[in-house]
Amino acid sequence: MKTRMKELRARHNLTQEDLAKKVDVRRETIVFLEKGRYNPSLELAHKVAKALKTTIDELFIFDK
Repeated sequence: MKTRMKELRARHNLTQEDLAKKVDVRRETIVFLEKGRYNPSLELAHKVAKALKTTIDELFIFDK
């Protein structure tokens, strides 16, 4: 799975730590999400999308 998290996070001038605090996870979780090494729960995907003012579909790109 690919993600646009880094791009959208930068657009909102948020550090990984800032985003992690907004969605109540550790910074490492944000790192793994941005690198596509972690598939988030639906709840976490929703929190991240909401924090970045986007939709889950716009945030995550599911490869085949």
